[in-house]
Amino acid sequence: MEENEKRIEKAVVLFKSGFNCAQSVVAAFADQYGFTEEQALHMSASFGAGIGRMRMTCGAACGLFMLAGLEKCAVEGKDRESKAANYALVQQLAAEFKKRNGSLICAELLGLKNPEISSMPEERTAQYYAKRPCPRMIEEAARIWVEHLEKGEGVSK
Repeated sequence: MEENEKRIEKAVVLFKSGFNCAQSVVAAFADQYGFTEEQALHMSASFGAGIGRMRMTCGAACGLFMLAGLEKCAVEGKDRESKAANYALVQQLAAEFKKRNGSLICAELLGLKNPEISSMPEERTAQYYAKRPCPRMIEEAARIWVEHLEKGEGVSK
């Protein structure tokens, strides 16, 4: 299995071991950007379950967008070109994620009409994984990032 396929698989394995969607995507690629897995888990922790379990933007998509920030960002406040490059990349990634999955919204992806907002994560059981599309969302987010890298548009070590 090639390295990029291993990263996609690692993202899903991280999720199935208990990490949230954003953490799973970011941690699978952390070493490419000079971060440890632990640092990646910390920086992406708040974005799971639709940002802080509020069921807003999908955590897997948020992880994808965090990777975009590691690729392209302004490191000077007045750098409008770099900001524009980041926003363009995020918009491109968001469009692809939405095309593949139907939405960017966690509640919609989960089929929740009136999601209960709670800070308490659900217990991870076999039933939890069986009824959730999350592993597929994580796999798609990681695959979209790999495709971005394979086009030569980002870091590819």
